[in-house]
Amino acid sequence: MTGKYIVSRFIKNYEDTNNINVREKYGILSGVLGIVVNLMLFIVEIILGFLTNSIAIVADAFHNLTDVTSSIVALVGFRLSIKPADKTHPFGHGRMEYISALIVAFLILMVGFEFVKTSFGRIMHPELVTFNITTLIIIAFAIPLKLWLSSFNKSLGKMINSSTLEATGRDALNDVAILSGVIISLAFAYIFKVNIDGYVSMIIAIFIMLSGISLIKETINPLLGEAPDPELVNEIKESVLEYEHILGVHDMIIHNYGPGRSMVSLHAEVPSNISIMKIHEIIDRGERQLSEKFNMFIVIHMDPVCHDSKEINDAEKVVQKVLKNFPIISSFHDLRIIGEGENKNIVFDIVVGFDNELTEEDEKRLKLDIDTAVKSEHTGYDTVVTVDRDYID
Repeated sequence: MTGKYIVSRFIKNYEDTNNINVREKYGILSGVLGIVVNLMLFIVEIILGFLTNSIAIVADAFHNLTDVTSSIVALVGFRLSIKPADKTHPFGHGRMEYISALIVAFLILMVGFEFVKTSFGRIMHPELVTFNITTLIIIAFAIPLKLWLSSFNKSLGKMINSSTLEATGRDALNDVAILSGVIISLAFAYIFKVNIDGYVSMIIAIFIMLSGISLIKETINPLLGEAPDPELVNEIKESVLEYEHILGVHDMIIHNYGPGRSMVSLHAEVPSNISIMKIHEIIDRGERQLSEKFNMFIVIHMDPVCHDSKEINDAEKVVQKVLKNFPIISSFHDLRIIGEGENKNIVFDIVVGFDNELTEEDEKRLKLDIDTAVKSEHTGYDTVVTVDRDYID
């Protein structure tokens, strides 16, 4: 059965994945199935492991028990993540989903480390592994079960954009490789009379640890504040530019407070000669409609720009020409001229990506170089330059 079919049978309004209550039901469904499947495999494998004296089977059994614990933690995390906003958490508790995934990752890492030690002991002091054809068949049966569980969790993860469920799906796929290793170990013991149980167990343990490390990296990034998806950024920009009188977009920042709980702030360039009441109505409408469209809290700051002044247009062309000689600068915005008579300043912001490391001294030197270059092209003006960082990957 496909993930979509099962979801449609158990979750009402399953297509409304932006609804946090629907998201919770996805998490519960995944968690319950994970607990049932992995608990069943743990019981079977722990019995077989002790009957055959195979540390590799015992290692995989306890890995399944870790998966049971992971499913329980994920269930709790999804439940806590839907708690409404309160005085101390005004943007809700959505990051609990990431925290629960981080706990799961550390549990996986801990089990892997313990079995590294156990496997090393079995390599140094090998023991006889008892082969049994029934054991082989039962373990082989677990492979398609794990493949299905992996596919199911990954499909659910894509449906609701959950890194936790997608990581759970990849972990189940790791189990397929582990089970294949166990089968190889048993086959070697039976066919070649060679005991590689300890070595296979060590490989399984390393697999488990690598899985935990990968999951830690994936879950800690959104907690630290990773760059947003470039496709999402472009889609938001294009949607903002569709509104009348909005000429450009810059200084966009996306804050992730958990799935379905993101906040976006951006600056929209608007003509300076339009009624402030009219442009305010457009911006206000845009905030409401785009917040609903993207299921995000969107705040738009308006920046008035003047395009009907020859002085400003000439200055903009000069700045554009000068900045082409500075490859670390990706763009500029908010250009304006302030002052009167001989005391005039060209004021503008430049954007520099995070891949360019600039110290405070580097920034001062960059501003001075720009000022010198602008003066050589456009005498009589000083420059006031602000260095902005590009928060978008």
